[in-house]
Amino acid sequence: MDIDRAGLAEFLRRRRQSLQPEDVGLPRGPRRRTDGLRREEVAVLCHMSSDYYSRLERERGPQPSEQMIASIAQGLHLSLGERDHLFLLAGHRPPARGASGEHVGPGLLRILDRLQDTPAEVVTETGETLRQTPPGVALTGDTTRFTGPSRSLGYRWFADPGARALYEPEDHGFLSRLYASGLREVLTRRGPDSRAARYAELLLDRSAEFRDLWERHEVGLRPSETKRFVHPEVGALELSCQTLVDPTQSHLLLVYTAVPGSESAARLQLLAVVGRQQLGAQAR
Repeated sequence: MDIDRAGLAEFLRRRRQSLQPEDVGLPRGPRRRTDGLRREEVAVLCHMSSDYYSRLERERGPQPSEQMIASIAQGLHLSLGERDHLFLLAGHRPPARGASGEHVGPGLLRILDRLQDTPAEVVTETGETLRQTPPGVALTGDTTRFTGPSRSLGYRWFADPGARALYEPEDHGFLSRLYASGLREVLTRRGPDSRAARYAELLLDRSAEFRDLWERHEVGLRPSETKRFVHPEVGALELSCQTLVDPTQSHLLLVYTAVPGSESAARLQLLAVVGRQQLGAQAR
């Protein structure tokens, strides 16, 4: 497929101009005169250089890769229809939709953008983290950095003993059952060619604990109302986890809160400071 440079440039300009800073979680300066977002702001949202993005809007430069187009679609908060259109303009076939897709819908992104002082993350049904708020990174670490099967928390739970250090030891047994049960439910729903099936096959070969739990055929377990963490910097945390589901992509927005006035609430405030410090260090 050939790239439509003029169409791509015009589409990017129109989408950029239709967005305001508050639409994507950016502050609005007092002297702002730009109609919509600035090119450099879009570049930051898309994790690319301002020069690279500017060349696309000016119908210049090499054909962007599928990875670049996916990043632009996410940064501009495109809907699935708009994302697919962008891929075609860039000369690529659109990615698959549904449970295997990793494009976070604009509705979930708008909510996540407004939770910058709260631990929150968007995850897939098999436990891969797609987006986190800064306090979310401070709580669990940057879990978007993993690659391959290790992107899934359920996979890491059985394959990497270090993945359990953040969670209250008394809860480990239940969490092991929960992850094995959840993976079986997703596999049954998505079929033998699914990502869940690949994870199960790998874990059956790698983990005796997982094999034992898998043979029980346990399903229907649900997370506890309170999640207990053992954070290396702020100590023990008891947090409620609220979940919002995007049924189109089977993504979940997880939001962690503490009971007002509790010791966990005070520690959560301290964690927010840690998150801002980490974000500032990355920006330097």
